[in-house]
Amino acid sequence: MRRSYSARTRACPARGQVGAKTIVRYGQKRERYQWKVCQKTFSARQGTMFEGLRKPVELIVIVVTRLSYGCPLQAIVHAYDLDERTVARYQKQVGNHCQKVHEERVMQKHLDLQHVQADEIRVKACRKIPWIAMALQIKTRLWLGGVVSEHRNRHLADALFHLVKQCYLPLQELLVVTDGWAAYPKSIRRVFREKALRQARQGRCRLLAWPGLLIGTVIKRTERKHVVEVVRRMAQGLEERAIQLLASTERAAMF
Repeated sequence: MRRSYSARTRACPARGQVGAKTIVRYGQKRERYQWKVCQKTFSARQGTMFEGLRKPVELIVIVVTRLSYGCPLQAIVHAYDLDERTVARYQKQVGNHCQKVHEERVMQKHLDLQHVQADEIRVKACRKIPWIAMALQIKTRLWLGGVVSEHRNRHLADALFHLVKQCYLPLQELLVVTDGWAAYPKSIRRVFREKALRQARQGRCRLLAWPGLLIGTVIKRTERKHVVEVVRRMAQGLEERAIQLLASTERAAMF
């Protein structure tokens, strides 16, 4: 059975070296390279979203971009003379690659988010209306993750904030702003808590919420699709500290 690229080159002494000139061009017809030490070869598209795809990179980028902006599949098929299965493969492969990049770069518990906003929307689909919950860091407009569910319940909120926790530096000050859905504050308290030290060795450890956790809610009342009233309140934490975090993150987002 053929092993993957990472498995075949894991034991290579030159693996991970930058600027050591241990990789040379291999072949003329296709863009391939070779390790000098272990003599293994690999494609230039190895490890990218274009791996295994034969079409030009420019065409793949155009197709994926149009898909991300909601262009109909049939329009792309007719415009670029592609098969529906080919376009579906592009979409699936690029989505899986983006998921891996997000997990390796963002979901590593090293980001000082400070201010996060979460919200959910209904999406019309064929014979059903699923819910999508998303979270965004305000300071840098970084998308932290999203969860899709057929029901708007506590499991949807818990799954969303578990993703946020995977991105956030533990035990740092954090302001989470949500809408008026009652499940949000309870879910945030359940997710952002740690085990407390106990004196005796019997019984279950207590779970304590992070001391720097602030939860704010913003409720908007609309009439004829226009916002006529905005109600802000704190579900947890001091309002003065929340205002300070809001001011600092909004100023940073302007630059």
